Amino acid sequence: MANPIVSSLVFVLISLYVVSSAIASSDTPFVVAHKKASLTRLKTGAERVTVTIDIYNQGSSTVYDVSLSDDGWDKAIFDVTGANTSKSWERLDGGASVSHSFELESKVKGMYYGAPAVITFRVPTKAALQVAYSTPILPLDILADRVPEDKLQLVSFSSNHPAKRLLGKYGPLVSVITLIGLFVHLITSPSKSSAAKGSKKRR
Repeated sequence: MANPIVSSLVFVLISLYVVSSAIASSDTPFVVAHKKASLTRLKTGAERVTVTIDIYNQGSSTVYDVSLSDDGWDKAIFDVTGANTSKSWERLDGGASVSHSFELESKVKGMYYGAPAVITFRVPTKAALQVAYSTPILPLDILADRVPEDKLQLVSFSSNHPAKRLLGKYGPLVSVITLIGLFVHLITSPSKSSAAKGSKKRR
């Protein structure tokens, strides 16, 4: 059974694509954003979260005063270690895109559900500030327990292993010789049995 969170995320992405394709054909700005996050375990015992937000103007006209804010990270759980969680651009032309990344660290174990980032921008034909939201991220399993891998079950030849090199070099030749040997055996076996029967009859 499919994960409901993954199904919802796929539905949102498909919906955004359909709507953006319809609006992109008109002379109207249409801003969409994709937010993603990845985890890296640090030697200090903390978990690093790398967040990237890509913003696209799927329309054909320019938007101005574009501002990104992703301040929904719980400060009791995460510390911002890299760039700021907010960013602004003077303009974003039709068909263009911008991206912003930042890093956080956490020492609090557990499942975390992040909120979408907020993007605001100005359209010359409208007085009110326009608002768009990024796609949500999948739940982050901070400091999840990792099952140790059984090295005996994961032993495999590397590409530089001598045995693998020999197998790759002489494997086809051995196969051909084996097939020829089997063919010769099949041909000579009936004649041997016939000869044996003939000798018995003569006796």
